[in-house]
Amino acid sequence: MTRSFYFLFLSLILFLPMAVSASDNDKRELTGIVRTEKGDPLAYATLHVLGTMIATTSDKNGFYKMMIPDKKELSVQASFVGYVPLTLVLTTHNKNLDFKLKEDYISLSDVVVTGTRTPKTISEAPIITRVIIGQDLKKLDMTNVVDLLRSEIPGIEFSYSMNQQLSLNMQGFNGTSVLFLVDGERMAGETLDNIDYSRLNLDNVDRVEIVRGAASSLYGSNAVGGVINIITKKNDQPWSLSLYSKSGVHNSWNNNLVWGVHHGKWNNNFSIDHSSISTYDIPKDTDGNPKGEYSSVYGSYNWNIKDQLLFDISDKVKLTGRYGYFFRQRDYSEADKNRYRDFDGALKMDYKLSRFTTLETSYHFDQYDKSDYYPVKNKDIRDYSNIQNTLRALLNHSWDSNHIFTFGGDAMSDYLMSYQFENDGSHTEYLADLFAQYDWNISKSLNMLAGLRGDYYSKAGLHFSPRISLKYKMNDYFSLRGGYANGFRAPTLKEQYMNYDMASIFMIYGNKDLKSENSNNMSLSAEYLRNRCSFTLSGYYNIVSNRISTVWSKSLNGMVYSNAEKVDIAGADAAFVYKSPVGIGVKLSYAFTHEWYNDGPNTTSARPHSATLKLDYGKSFKNYGFNIVLNGQWLSSLKTNVMTSSSQYSEYEKINYPGYMMWKLVASQHILKEAAGISFTVDNLFNYKPDYYYNNSPVSLGTNVLISLSLNVDRLFER
Repeated sequence: MTRSFYFLFLSLILFLPMAVSASDNDKRELTGIVRTEKGDPLAYATLHVLGTMIATTSDKNGFYKMMIPDKKELSVQASFVGYVPLTLVLTTHNKNLDFKLKEDYISLSDVVVTGTRTPKTISEAPIITRVIIGQDLKKLDMTNVVDLLRSEIPGIEFSYSMNQQLSLNMQGFNGTSVLFLVDGERMAGETLDNIDYSRLNLDNVDRVEIVRGAASSLYGSNAVGGVINIITKKNDQPWSLSLYSKSGVHNSWNNNLVWGVHHGKWNNNFSIDHSSISTYDIPKDTDGNPKGEYSSVYGSYNWNIKDQLLFDISDKVKLTGRYGYFFRQRDYSEADKNRYRDFDGALKMDYKLSRFTTLETSYHFDQYDKSDYYPVKNKDIRDYSNIQNTLRALLNHSWDSNHIFTFGGDAMSDYLMSYQFENDGSHTEYLADLFAQYDWNISKSLNMLAGLRGDYYSKAGLHFSPRISLKYKMNDYFSLRGGYANGFRAPTLKEQYMNYDMASIFMIYGNKDLKSENSNNMSLSAEYLRNRCSFTLSGYYNIVSNRISTVWSKSLNGMVYSNAEKVDIAGADAAFVYKSPVGIGVKLSYAFTHEWYNDGPNTTSARPHSATLKLDYGKSFKNYGFNIVLNGQWLSSLKTNVMTSSSQYSEYEKINYPGYMMWKLVASQHILKEAAGISFTVDNLFNYKPDYYYNNSPVSLGTNVLISLSLNVDRLFER
């Protein structure tokens, strides 16, 4: 795939709208006001004419205005975060439509896109999607995605791997098999098969969407075990300025600023975040030896700068540009600091080709570098660089509210220079894919979603990923979901070309003949929803083949990447949510995971049982409000096999990682319509301390009290 291919692809997606024509009927103006049940106006609510791409938002007084087709009876839907969407029928002669929205006590009316690539409410989506909205982020006073997922999602565990690098396990799938996205875009760079989670701060996040199970039919490689999509806020105020500062033990600090401007057709959102923590030692036993696999936890500091600019060229064309810069330094030792840098930028254009058709085209660049910095010599030596260039086109067409067709494709180049390659060399791989999806509301009770994707990798060949999902609504309270999805993970450049001397102990070799990992995922779920209460129970079964791992090679006298493992993964999830009339909320979630290793010893790192519990209570008055949240996480013990350091590296020993519980209490209050706030967080509320600090145990030394201050400057000027 050459530069001429990219030029041709870019030209096609940019000029395609010029070749598409659509005739619009005569139009009329529709106006109205969106209010709550109490009669208060809802500012910046979304109005959408169903079966078309016509949409607008209400102003600060709840008033809206939009042009709609004349001489047609239409269905118009009003929606707002925290409220149940309301659909009203507009007759052929009516030019005014007012809405009164009911409060959504358990947030099932939030609109999600990750599981379908088309906007759907959580309750309507045929694929179970867990959403953590911005309001919950405020209540939990979270600043990074790692702490958020630990607290909110059972079955997810972050632990240390070699050299204190952070690793993920999500119900049997590691960091290579769970795809992290930011506004739908992949992230470059990895360390020990995990992205740099430090890049994912939460200073300007609208919501986090989590889809478990294979999603390769929409997102391609790495979406074997699930997708986590972090979606940033869009500024909807004339101007806004938010300041935040948080401090805790070990000299930990987190400070950020978010500045937004909205003027006419322009909308800009800028954020800058800085966090730091000092190195701290773990406890020692009576003989003065560390009570763990490491003696201290490395300190670090980060800078994260992001900007997003939106421009409405016309009522049919919208342009979005964004860029970001990230820097992290880890205090590996006094003489050697690890440095990580990233620069990414994106340009996206949304075309409204007709009332029924939209086209999205985009270009995304992401470069992630690693280097060693030697302060004494003042030398900064780069030894790793991953550069990704991605072009995308996505077309949505709806015949009416019952039929939506989605078609898209990507072209990507993936360049990697690494110290783990022979002579610090580099390799490049090219990717092209096409995918299609059909969303069909067969009846008021039955919805079907079917999709197929084909991915071609220049070094790994072709792979097809089908999916079909069904949702059946038995009545107003009970629904069933079920489906099959195929997932895959193409071998990475590192796994194909690695030639690395592991501390002069043994070599690790890549394998050019690796096949893609493959997963066949079957799932079934039931959901009960009534007023203030919901209960969801789901089960799944994964058949995973060709899983890529390292095995000992006698002929090479070292480790080599191989398609060695065949694994079956089964599990179940349960979630209960309740919001009482007096404002007390309860959210209880449980996850069960079991793995069967068909070849070799069981080396799972997935804990069989885990659960999270959140209790919250809050009240808001005219100029004052408060929230109290108690959040708990429980993980069961884990019995597994770990490779020993024998001369052949093919022997294993059994080990038991003890279970534990961690609790957090957050008390926050705000004044002057949330213009200023203060939060007190008691982390590790019951002072849990491991007897021994494994990689799979918390690194907390005991109870930790954190204090945060926030100031929304723009709200000080509101009347």
